[in-house]
Amino acid sequence: MRKRTVFNFWKIIVCLLVLTGPQTVRAMESEDCLMCHEDGDSVAEDLIIDADRYALTSHAELGCLTCHDTVTDEHPDEAVADSGVTCLDCHEEFGQQYLASVHAENAACSDCHNPHEVAGLAGVSAGAMNRQCLICHETTDILPDHDQWLPQANLHFEALPCITCHTSSPGYKIVLTIEKKQEQGVFRGYEPVSYDDLAALSESGGGTIIDINDNQYVSLAELRGFIRNQRHAGLRMNATLVPAELSHQLTTLDSRYDCTFCHASGPKTMQISILSLPAADGGTHELEVEPGAILEALYGTPDFYMTGITRSASLDIIGLIIICSGFIMPVGHGTLRFLTRNNRKHEKDEL
Repeated sequence: MRKRTVFNFWKIIVCLLVLTGPQTVRAMESEDCLMCHEDGDSVAEDLIIDADRYALTSHAELGCLTCHDTVTDEHPDEAVADSGVTCLDCHEEFGQQYLASVHAENAACSDCHNPHEVAGLAGVSAGAMNRQCLICHETTDILPDHDQWLPQANLHFEALPCITCHTSSPGYKIVLTIEKKQEQGVFRGYEPVSYDDLAALSESGGGTIIDINDNQYVSLAELRGFIRNQRHAGLRMNATLVPAELSHQLTTLDSRYDCTFCHASGPKTMQISILSLPAADGGTHELEVEPGAILEALYGTPDFYMTGITRSASLDIIGLIIICSGFIMPVGHGTLRFLTRNNRKHEKDEL
């Protein structure tokens, strides 16, 4: 009985020490931040964060406090001091490129990139990319300037992101996406499909509408099956040319003024493409496509053709030979008649 009394005594002492001693406060986690910052009633409009979109970014893996390092457990009662963390701490290479451009004098990184919604090139449409540029560059100003040298500039603006031409990336890559016809509107255009749209059309109930064998690779046969499937009558393929390499050296290389940079690139560049599909978590899922999808007349994308992509140097030479051969007969005949005109004149005089 005495031992049990002593044991209970020490239990009481330990509990008192814990209760009266220094309290350990749980460090603030990203979930704590989002409890307020995804609620429009708790924070100002410019501080609202879409938790679902944020979860898809690489920044979410780092956590809020990695960048907002001055936020303490007393927040929001305590004012937040300016953080010493900048984008250059992680993105030094891109930062140095950007600081050397004229844009650095007029816009910070966050003016173009929402750090809570950043996505890769394949996950952002050309229109979404260009909307960032249009924040400062009005269409009414830049379209006339491009019209002076770029044929059908308005079509280029609709189909290409500005950065395809206005960065120092040495080339481009092709991103394929799936669009559906809009259900409403007099002039119904197309809009990107959602994961639910693909799930409703796929036999398995998931988003595997093209990659039938689910090997994360789209063959030309699978692509042909998708295009010829009557269930997909309201869908179409869309192709966008995006920079092959990320670059923030915002400049215009001389090659971009040459139409052949895109329109005569030939098989070498056009052979490679990727398919970007919406994923169940709201992000995008990229699949490698068998080389030649864009160039293949039977299996390729019927709604996309860019003048010059099937250009062949060998066929150019053969065509030139045919054209030259067509001139040889009349030119040769005319030359011989000219050289022998005197002989024909003498023969006429003798008659």
